[in-house]
Amino acid sequence: MLITFLSDFGLQDDFVGTCHGVIKRIAPEAEIIDITHGIPPQHVLQGALVLSNTLPYMPEGVHLAVIDPGVGGHRRPLALRTGDGRLLVGPDNGLLVPATEGLGGIAAVHELANPEYALDTVSRTFHGRDLFSPAAAHLARGVALEELGPPIDQQALVRIDVPRPEVGQNRIRATVLYVDHFGNVQLNMKREHLEEADVRPGVRVELEIALDRYYAVAARTFADAGPGDIILYENAYRNVAIAISGGSAAEMFGVGAGQEVRIHLNAP
Repeated sequence: MLITFLSDFGLQDDFVGTCHGVIKRIAPEAEIIDITHGIPPQHVLQGALVLSNTLPYMPEGVHLAVIDPGVGGHRRPLALRTGDGRLLVGPDNGLLVPATEGLGGIAAVHELANPEYALDTVSRTFHGRDLFSPAAAHLARGVALEELGPPIDQQALVRIDVPRPEVGQNRIRATVLYVDHFGNVQLNMKREHLEEADVRPGVRVELEIALDRYYAVAARTFADAGPGDIILYENAYRNVAIAISGGSAAEMFGVGAGQEVRIHLNAP
């Protein structure tokens, strides 16, 4: 029995450890893999993308994800089964849905409404401890998804709109999705978008970020660039990102999630 765990809880407070404890009291034999707890607070989109990127590399099991700025509000707590048999637990705020697209879609989804599978007292502010961790632990022990609460029409689930890039003849308009620990800036682009614009390894482009412009080179790896060079590359999850060899692109550009980046294709 295996449970993966992703959140924006960080590691300085007791939140992650408390959730581990709740899981272990219910399912002592459960193995817990912490994917990350370093998602920036309340960044549901980044959490959804990281979950989608990483679950194909995880063993099949129960996948707990908690980034929940709407805790205590009207959003529903839920658990769902994917087409390939995995079980995902988390809030109905769009966090879980992108990951299901690569796992056979959604086969069934239920609201966490049965108090038998929650802690005796459910706080207004810590559903990760009181609702989601107990539900994940009971599922790992073999409790049927249908026991957790009533079914939900999957068409009624909250979904996140991931912005699409605009590829033109002279430029690409992209959006920053998130920044990783190394300061690499992930864009809402895939390799096919670069190929559509005929931007291949070695091609020089100009990046327009806010009011500043920077030259960058399309590259396959960091080894293709010298120290301090700005590169446009395909990362390990086949998404296009901006990086500085030996430095932090996010720090240099002062960018964050949601910011627009224009890639001018006819750089001198």
